[in-house]
Amino acid sequence: MTRVWFVALTAAVGVGLVGTVPSRLAAQDKKDGTAPVVHPVALLGFEERGAKDVATKVTDLLFAKLANKPEFYLVDRGDLRKVLDEQQLSLSGAVKADEAVKVGQLTGAKVLVTGSVVQVEKRLYLIAKVIGTETGRVVGASVEGAVSDDLGGLAGKLADAVDAAVVKNGDKLVPRPAPVVDRIVELGKKLGKGPRPVLFVQVGERHIGQPAVDPAAQTEVTRFAKETGFDLVDPDEGGRGKADVLVTGEGFSEVAGRVGGMVSVRARVELRAVDRKTGRVLAADRQTAVVVDLAENVAGKAALQAAAADLAERILPRLVTPAKK
Repeated sequence: MTRVWFVALTAAVGVGLVGTVPSRLAAQDKKDGTAPVVHPVALLGFEERGAKDVATKVTDLLFAKLANKPEFYLVDRGDLRKVLDEQQLSLSGAVKADEAVKVGQLTGAKVLVTGSVVQVEKRLYLIAKVIGTETGRVVGASVEGAVSDDLGGLAGKLADAVDAAVVKNGDKLVPRPAPVVDRIVELGKKLGKGPRPVLFVQVGERHIGQPAVDPAAQTEVTRFAKETGFDLVDPDEGGRGKADVLVTGEGFSEVAGRVGGMVSVRARVELRAVDRKTGRVLAADRQTAVVVDLAENVAGKAALQAAAADLAERILPRLVTPAKK
């Protein structure tokens, strides 16, 4: 069974992360020593179609119903709202495909939940659309009732329906993680045989509450670059002046929450690639990832590595000159 963590993003109640690992599943994970599969999910505002002054209430109630479930918890609202405001991303049911991808990159969300409230005469329909940010797949969940029915009760039923839809269709919405080796091979094919610049890679990082032991994000970016044909200079040997492109940035990780013996850690990595001679910015990007594990330090390193790997796949192709035919 798929286990789900919710990242709820609403304009009225505020932006937040809501996590879920059902207690019986968390107990099993603790018993057998394995970490649960985590699917962060973003809940966006609902639209109104025929109804008046209902959609915002439904969004708020759905948020509250999800957050009040024993297996859910709410963390870090303000930071996510700020990130989305900075990017001027839509928080409504009209979110576009490219916006859905961007929300996923910035929040670590693998699934978005949005939808609409439709009134047809005396009937009210709450329709949720569940979107995979990486696959583009869409599944639905809905409930209906009379206009006079208790809105809180309908929102509760929709929360259950959304939960069931994500659990049932988890494999369709979120692709199974590909082995790092396979990802590197595919990236190498994408890069082709074009000339590669010499890279200087340096990414500072910290885990809030604990000292960083080794640069996980820097190591991951270096690994992707090295194994796809780039030459690199050692940042510890003062080789900055020998590089063509400087890839620098920072990463941080922090505990997002705990359920039983499991800990959820969220990490964000920001990278910038600059032409050393001209100072021209060739690429700038950031990525957020969420990882659950039994140990906080392991989850933190894994989250930083996951974010860095995604960034490497997006940034390295921008540094390669296409091969002449």
